[in-house]
Amino acid sequence: MIRFRNLRLTRGARVLIDGVSLQLFPGWKIGLTGANGSGKTSLFALLRGQLLPDRGEVECPSGWTVAHVAQETPGLPQAAIEYVLDGDAELRQIETDLAQAETDHDGVRIAELHTRLQEIGAYAAKSRAAALLDGLGFAPADAGRAVADFSGGWRMRLNLAQALMCRSDLLLLDEPTNHLDLDTVIWLEQWLRDYRGTLLLVSHDREFLDACVDHVAHIEQVQLTLYNGSYTDFERQRGERLAQQQALFERQQREIAHMEDYIRRFRAKATKARQAQSRIKALERMERISAAHVDTPFSFSFRPASAAPDPLLQIEKGAAGYGGKNVLEEIELVLRPGDRVGLLGRNGAGKSTLIKLLAGQIALTAGQRDEGRGLAAGYFAQHQLETLRADESPLQHMMRLDISAREQDMRDYLGGFDFRGDGRDSRSIAATTPCGSFSGGEKSRLTLALLIWQRPNLLLLDEPANHLDMEMRYALMCALQEYDGAMVLVSHDRALLRACCDRLLLIDGGRLRPFDGDLDDYRDWLAEQRAQREQGSAGGTLAGREMRRADRAQAEAGRQALLAARRPIVKEIEQIEKKLAGWTGEKKLLEARLADPAFYSTANGGGSVQLQELLKRQAALQGWIEEAENRWMALSEQLEELAREAG
Repeated sequence: MIRFRNLRLTRGARVLIDGVSLQLFPGWKIGLTGANGSGKTSLFALLRGQLLPDRGEVECPSGWTVAHVAQETPGLPQAAIEYVLDGDAELRQIETDLAQAETDHDGVRIAELHTRLQEIGAYAAKSRAAALLDGLGFAPADAGRAVADFSGGWRMRLNLAQALMCRSDLLLLDEPTNHLDLDTVIWLEQWLRDYRGTLLLVSHDREFLDACVDHVAHIEQVQLTLYNGSYTDFERQRGERLAQQQALFERQQREIAHMEDYIRRFRAKATKARQAQSRIKALERMERISAAHVDTPFSFSFRPASAAPDPLLQIEKGAAGYGGKNVLEEIELVLRPGDRVGLLGRNGAGKSTLIKLLAGQIALTAGQRDEGRGLAAGYFAQHQLETLRADESPLQHMMRLDISAREQDMRDYLGGFDFRGDGRDSRSIAATTPCGSFSGGEKSRLTLALLIWQRPNLLLLDEPANHLDMEMRYALMCALQEYDGAMVLVSHDRALLRACCDRLLLIDGGRLRPFDGDLDDYRDWLAEQRAQREQGSAGGTLAGREMRRADRAQAEAGRQALLAARRPIVKEIEQIEKKLAGWTGEKKLLEARLADPAFYSTANGGGSVQLQELLKRQAALQGWIEEAENRWMALSEQLEELAREAG
């Protein structure tokens, strides 16, 4: 298990985590949440051994293999599939050792290495790597292409594939969906559900978290709090806790106000001075309850859209593409005021091409495009982040956009996107800070702010939620729900699509058509398409199909055998965890009672029979807890051994 004991972690002079003690058990899938800059990335670095705690201890099993996604990919001449295979470090080491053994003509060593290759499923490794590439949206021909041939976003997918290729015990994923589209996100969440190791996942996609995690570790006010259940369960539990905390805070504030009023009125009076001093000391000793800060720092809305023609935009028998090759053909589309359209389609189907066409970024190669008089389109895409002027602040960008607006109105508006003040508050970015040093999320917020200010009556949004944290995504969703213009949205954030779109259009096979269903139906459609592709690939021959059926039957038999072996162990572990929770809670209450001076008053008697009974109970609880923890560890090792045997 991973165990934190009185952990303190800082970055420079800033405390990120302090006094944290908790345990993360093998096989848990944990969503790590918290505001930007709260310490999520630093915690990952700590688990990877790149940072040391400033105080306390971090225990991670020494034999565990830890996998993570590399942030940079050099322009290698190596084939993509070989790069992915590098994720299995043991496989690569055995291959190196085998080549040396063959050079040395060491028959015994060669036999040992081939046995180990069999044990780790090495002969199916290339097939696993190809399946990962396919799942992450690469075409079959891409497997042999050099890594250097891919763009930055596709290289990040290669890094993700390499991390998934690793037969890891602990998988650390920091925003893995940022460079993915919806169909790939759906594939990845299924892969993570089947993953047998321990998962720590940072993501701002609530539906992705809900699908993948069974615990949430939340960083807030330098504390790391563990919640059971999905992200939705976490939100409910945290909301209840904050409501209770707020009530306690308000009660304490009334008590403090009463005491301060007494001190103010009677501090100078000789007859009341002692009581006033007593209250001053009580205030100093009081452990202050924090207010429940549940409000998002983001608060904005769309200005009323300009008058809209009907229809806004119409395309008949359209075609679009690049370099003389059409990506889309026979486009028939009419956009009217109030339309709220979500665009679906597999990676490379042409969603971004259609958005660019609607925005006027590219021209039709065939057909007719008619714009309504008064059309004001607002277009957002990730590449626009790079058009921001590095030496100019958010306020300067706004002034250049609208020279007639008052500066204070602009400052108030930018404050809704958390560009506020003069920079003395470290929790937000000043409206006068040059944006050259901004993160991807901060650039996205500014680009959205500039777009919204222009009052478009047609919004064209291509992955607007990329790099945005959970609170900003929620604010954007609320603003889009209130927006009174038309909208076309491409996003891998299903919560945003569900909340903001009234109808869905699908791009498939170069054609645009209505999609009759919801996002759950789309997930099923993707699974059906994937199955059809697999049947039409190398397994399309009769012999291939028979082989695939045999492989699936063997894999299913192995899975059922593993489940049968795991079931009694998991059941006993759950029983032990319930007992441990009860015993530990009772022990804490008992220790608190024994530490209470009132217990040793004359009424109770420090050496009474009751004290002896409590001490005996304390010793018994300690023994039971230690015995249960030892048994838990033994059972966990059995589970890990079963997982290793299953490959």
